[in-house]
Amino acid sequence: MKLISEYIIDEVAEEIGQSEDLRLNSLKRFQEEQGAVFAYFFSENLEAFTAGEKEYALFLALVIFKSVIRSSEEIPFVSEQSFVEAEDANWEKLQNITTRRFRERMDVFFKDYPQEDLLAFVEDSLIEDEETPITKEGREPLFVLLKTVIDCFTK
Repeated sequence: MKLISEYIIDEVAEEIGQSEDLRLNSLKRFQEEQGAVFAYFFSENLEAFTAGEKEYALFLALVIFKSVIRSSEEIPFVSEQSFVEAEDANWEKLQNITTRRFRERMDVFFKDYPQEDLLAFVEDSLIEDEETPITKEGREPLFVLLKTVIDCFTK
């Protein structure tokens, strides 16, 4: 799959952020086409996150979904099992990282990653500030979750 550009990602994020109809239609398509991934965002696996973090993570996943569609028009079907296996593989990459700084910990994911712009979008979106509902505790697990979405949608 070709690199999904920052331009497409930003365009999709702006469109979805500004149009509730587009957001709802996109969510419906996401649910219909990728039911297992969509359901994961409402499962007990995300109970530790705040309501704001869950909603924001779903928005970011929707931007990923729509950006991939806009770039390739085809996303492979992702089963629950393949999603969980991909997520476990991502957690394994963090096992031996000793630094505490978020961006430095995430560097392990960027090395030779084919969708660097999507991954950078996720990383930048999870930086704690007054506009995002992300807690320090939620940042890394949400990054791993959203990287897993990218991995599964772009393989």
